[in-house]
Amino acid sequence: MRTPKSRADLPAEPTAERGPAPGPQSVGRVMAIFECLAAQHDGATLSELAGFAAAPKTSLVGLCNALLAEGCLRRDSAGRFHLGTRMFALAMRTLAGRELIELARPFLADPPRLPARPLCWAHSPRDADRVVYLDKVDSANSIRYAVTVGERRELHCTALGKVLLSHFAPERLERYLQAHPLVRFTPTTITDATRLRAELRRIRNDGIGRNRGERIQDAEGLAAAVSDSSGEVVAGVLIAGPAVRMAANRAHNEQRVRETAEALTRVLGGPEVVQASSRRSGRPGAKAGPAAR
Repeated sequence: MRTPKSRADLPAEPTAERGPAPGPQSVGRVMAIFECLAAQHDGATLSELAGFAAAPKTSLVGLCNALLAEGCLRRDSAGRFHLGTRMFALAMRTLAGRELIELARPFLADPPRLPARPLCWAHSPRDADRVVYLDKVDSANSIRYAVTVGERRELHCTALGKVLLSHFAPERLERYLQAHPLVRFTPTTITDATRLRAELRRIRNDGIGRNRGERIQDAEGLAAAVSDSSGEVVAGVLIAGPAVRMAANRAHNEQRVRETAEALTRVLGGPEVVQASSRRSGRPGAKAGPAAR
């Protein structure tokens, strides 16, 4: 997509006409940076941002560095700027309760006795390096796994994160592994890339991502992917709770997380997904899962 050269290139907003900026000039320039990057997916160079903001490049260097440090921007290997994970998390908090969330909530709330049922969505299908919790329905148990809507978590050590990684195209996965150290959080965290690749192949074949105390000790999670009408994995369903309780209900939880993910995929117009175990059993109408994007 073409990088907009100025604010005049953006769609008109139904707001009152802007007068002279009452605050510091830097506030307007920060907003111009966000507007420019939100308008397209390929990022922008410092020169392109300066042109859009009608500001000298030297005045944007400090702003961009501060926004990078705060996670509001990120910079790719070609030096182009993109919106960062913090901005996507903020957007998810703003959108919580709307659109996809409204469609998903009836599925998340049934059945009522699962340990937790957050619907999680990667903040950016193209550039994800974290998952963001979009919505949740908490368990009534006094001891439970607690998440916060908008919270970001790593991919390599979470059930949903590994589900998303398992659907990365091979070259994208390698870029991710090169750019993101596999940080150890608990004794069971997978920190070896070869082991992680093997785990992702298993998830791709089985359809269930498992977290065995890899991010938080004594907490476990099960996750399955949700695809849209293009077949791209855009979200996932997660069930998580204390390890003892999860182990006691593992078969039931796996069945429910599969069924919920499949139901949400149908709602979004995604393809039917029948796992490899079903294909081996010879059930009719089996179809392969969506291709990696």
